Amino acid sequence: MLNQQTIEKLYAMRLRGMADAFTQQQEDAQSTQLSFEERFALLVDRQWNWRQNRALERRIRDARLKGTACVEDIDFRAARGLDKQVIRSLIHDSDWVRRHQHLFLVGPTGIGKSFLARAFGQKACRDGFTAYFATSTQLFRELEMARADGSYGKRLRTLSQVDVLIVDDWAMAPLGETERRAFLEICDERYLTRSTLLTSQLPVAKWHAQIGDPTVADSILDRLVHGAHKIELQGESMRKKKGARKDAE
Repeated sequence: MLNQQTIEKLYAMRLRGMADAFTQQQEDAQSTQLSFEERFALLVDRQWNWRQNRALERRIRDARLKGTACVEDIDFRAARGLDKQVIRSLIHDSDWVRRHQHLFLVGPTGIGKSFLARAFGQKACRDGFTAYFATSTQLFRELEMARADGSYGKRLRTLSQVDVLIVDDWAMAPLGETERRAFLEICDERYLTRSTLLTSQLPVAKWHAQIGDPTVADSILDRLVHGAHKIELQGESMRKKKGARKDAE
């Protein structure tokens, strides 16, 4: 009876990991051979792991990564210009995020930029950082809606606090006045304190023209380009290759 009350109190205090471990200890006869300190340490370890797992699940959910991309599944066999050593150095403890650096993934459609971006985001979440994934179109639509309902300032603060902002399909089309001003505000808020990952079909040299206003373009690129890691992908579409393999099966 006393043990049941203890378990109920642990659940009430949201110590679910500890409660589950305590229940298992009651059912495992071998646990009685352990000292009090050893049993207590096991309870604390279970609670710690439970909280860490919950926090990771929350970070991945909030990141909106769409899919199960992870760095362990990156395909280095395809000839598309991926340097394994460069990728390994970036994913090691997500050091580029820790250093508040930026990452650009540039290449033709279907080459795997979005998968890589989500994989980098997922790895950052696993390393304790927060992330947020959105296409360029989605991001600007969200900001437009926030401006309409009066929550623009709050939305901007939220984006400024994300450790890794991932913008997919960046600079696909010329930016309008509202879009480039909004993105400049985002860059200002995140400058030297957060990391940004951009994927684009256009080379970095063409981003200035896509942004439009020369002064705003200079300001945005000055905050992003210097010291950024650039991965230029080349080759045939990965989607076409996968489709061809399926047809051949």
